[in-house]
Amino acid sequence: MITISAFRQAPPFVQGLVRDLRVRWALNEAGLAYRTRLLAMGEQQAPDYRAWQPFAQVPAYEEDGLTLFESGAIVLHIAARSAVLLPAEPAARSRAITWVFAALNTMEVFIQQLAQVDGLYAGQEWARLRRPELERMVKRRLGELGARLGDQEYLDGAHFTAGDLMMTTVLRILRHTELVAAEPALPAYQARCEARPAFQRALREQLEAFEAAAR
Repeated sequence: MITISAFRQAPPFVQGLVRDLRVRWALNEAGLAYRTRLLAMGEQQAPDYRAWQPFAQVPAYEEDGLTLFESGAIVLHIAARSAVLLPAEPAARSRAITWVFAALNTMEVFIQQLAQVDGLYAGQEWARLRRPELERMVKRRLGELGARLGDQEYLDGAHFTAGDLMMTTVLRILRHTELVAAEPALPAYQARCEARPAFQRALREQLEAFEAAAR
């Protein structure tokens, strides 16, 4: 049985964004059953968990003695078992993997910084000074993404892949802003991906854990 780690509790502003959502979504797309090890505050620092995830983050993944960490690596591992997420045709498969890395390395690196400035460090002087440049870079990347997407349904044409999964979870980080909405092609693209039943199940599974902890 596959086991993934996730937080038992999270502040409201990050619920629906914590990165185990990516892994849950991939598992649902692939039709793979899993169980969750929910971590209370501070448990991610325990030695046994550090042995699983050396940076004390979520998610981590375990199956039959194989342990993995980093959401992108885990998603690609799962996607290798799913024609929905990684096409069998070699060129299309490579393009899907390219988009996974683009989401993480080209898009998220600026988007996550902007979200942290707006959420964790709002009101601090250095954050106020840094924000305009971060927003400029995020707008630039969103514009480039929207231009490439154009009128396609998905990043590589008509078929959803792991690249779309990862890109959508990155775009969701900007939900506290209107930046995605300002790009003509992106809101419908994001909505199309989030309408997938596997995403809806994954989101519900994550939020149900938070709701249960709050009772």
